Amino acid sequence: MMFLKITALLSSFIIFCSTNITAQDYYAYVAAESEDQVHLIHFNAETGEGAIAETIDVGTWPQENEGPHGVTVSADGKYWFVTIAHGMPYGQLWKYSTETNEVVDSVELGMFPASMDYNPSTGMVYVVNFNLHGDMEPSTLSVVDAETMMRVADIPVGIMPHGTRVSPSGNFAYHVSMMTDELYEVDARTLEVTRTLPLGKDAEQGSMHASMDHSNMNHNEMEIDHSPVEKPTWADPHPNKPLVYVAGNGSNEIIEVDTDNWEVTRRFDTAKGPYNLEVSHDGKLLVVTYKGEGAVGVWDLEKGEELAYIKNTRKVTHGVAISADNRFAFISVEGIGGEPGSVEIIDLKKMERADVIETGKQAGGIVFWKQE
Repeated sequence: MMFLKITALLSSFIIFCSTNITAQDYYAYVAAESEDQVHLIHFNAETGEGAIAETIDVGTWPQENEGPHGVTVSADGKYWFVTIAHGMPYGQLWKYSTETNEVVDSVELGMFPASMDYNPSTGMVYVVNFNLHGDMEPSTLSVVDAETMMRVADIPVGIMPHGTRVSPSGNFAYHVSMMTDELYEVDARTLEVTRTLPLGKDAEQGSMHASMDHSNMNHNEMEIDHSPVEKPTWADPHPNKPLVYVAGNGSNEIIEVDTDNWEVTRRFDTAKGPYNLEVSHDGKLLVVTYKGEGAVGVWDLEKGEELAYIKNTRKVTHGVAISADNRFAFISVEGIGGEPGSVEIIDLKKMERADVIETGKQAGGIVFWKQE
């Protein structure tokens, strides 16, 4: 009898521990665009302090600023990728080992490759070529095999594409066209644009255009006389609902899109210049960076209400990456002039800033790596 009681107590203790253990160490990668560096950020939740664990120099031309812009991590956590935006003339995608932070391989892309995402279902990396320095003309979405680092496709898309994110199913990749106010959907299997959606408030009048099959469309002949209003800069799918959230950088709003019906369902008025955004992994919160105000907003998606507005320590707020346990949001802030950049860590339980970690100039692309 005594043995049974002790066994029961031990079982209860093990269950208690397994359900109450929380992560202590959090890691993220952030690109310092004006320094040609990528920093590995470490944050200790117990002490509430963070630091740069390692700085990795990227690029190939020491005398030139090559501009690391977007970063992402493979699904198994073994590799991280960074886009090098300022090529001669084309940019590149570089692959690094997370174990050693040493370069593994690279591949040439298009003009000013920017944001990207890794698809665990296909093992492909989707990179939009923002074409910042080129003419106002349609650009491409490059698709790269992450294992071989071979570019397998360049998909014609809109003007100044940005904010690439893959759906939870892995079936589609979404991004926005900044200068034509559109959301793009790309089929991850056929590598073709399947649908585009005008994001303006008169979007319902463009339903015919929105439902068009774009697989055979000549994008070089697409309409480019549009005067952008929404100027969307980011798109992020909901983890368990058929929804995509878009940052309307020009119209100061968050736009919710129903991907089943392919229509705009809600609009949230925001602070000035929403730039990047990310839905929490449980689908409850939306964290938005306000580039125009140097601040961060945390939204309740069910109610459509902003729960917190948190000012950053410097101007030009850029990217957001939420930890796997939904506890912290890692925010990159560029700074201005000769200021350093920073990563500001937001506690999503307390709805307040937990720490600020100074980085190289123009902190931009950021991705969460792991927690221990």
